[in-house]
Amino acid sequence: MKLRADGGKLLTSVAGGEHAPTAGERNIARMTEPSAVPARLPETRGLVHGGPDPVARRQTDAFREIRTRLLAMIPERNFVTLVVPVDRGSGASFVARNLAAAFALDETRTALLVDCNLRNPAQHQAFGIEPTTGGLVDYLEHPALGMQSVIYATGAARLRLLPAGRSRHGEGEYFSSFRLRAALDSLKCRYIDRYLFLDGPAVTGAPDARILSELADLVVLVAGYGRDTPQAISQAAAVFDPAIFAGVVFNERP
Repeated sequence: MKLRADGGKLLTSVAGGEHAPTAGERNIARMTEPSAVPARLPETRGLVHGGPDPVARRQTDAFREIRTRLLAMIPERNFVTLVVPVDRGSGASFVARNLAAAFALDETRTALLVDCNLRNPAQHQAFGIEPTTGGLVDYLEHPALGMQSVIYATGAARLRLLPAGRSRHGEGEYFSSFRLRAALDSLKCRYIDRYLFLDGPAVTGAPDARILSELADLVVLVAGYGRDTPQAISQAAAVFDPAIFAGVVFNERP
């Protein structure tokens, strides 16, 4: 897995992305989990974890490296990261899920994964969650539900999921709505240690990823290794504002 900047130049490691937690951060990070979590649950869900297996450790280190680089880009505050694939099948949902998990591995930080792939939502299935009280779309249509009612524990410490909710047509209209912008701002600002990760739709074929990027502080583009052509990657990267475009992750997983 590699994170590349514009022009294909490999980003160099930047020190200073980590910081000593304040008392407030330490308190917020101690999230109360709803029930006892089996020790191997993150591993069985295919999430990065701190286990001793060398293969899993390499994957964990790869995501921790991306985490460090993102933190170096905005070191002074928490932020919203949009993760989108060049095209369907590039594995962006896998990357978004594990990048959120990598942030949650740090005991001074919490992560919220928001499934914004409204046409092909998959995160609730990956975590084995049945969103009985709805998800993002349900909240946007019926704010009286309350945001906390559609945020679910994932079984991984300090990692929560806001699933997509009921499928709807015209998902791009949700992305440009004031209500979604206000909801994301509220989710980010409520806790200073909370990092948001938006699992977005493919860049190819629709403008939704670009519209959604207007709500993000950083954009990570996911390309299928040996699958997406250099031309397709360059065209997809050009869609986003260079000021927030963090780079490209080459992913070998679906």
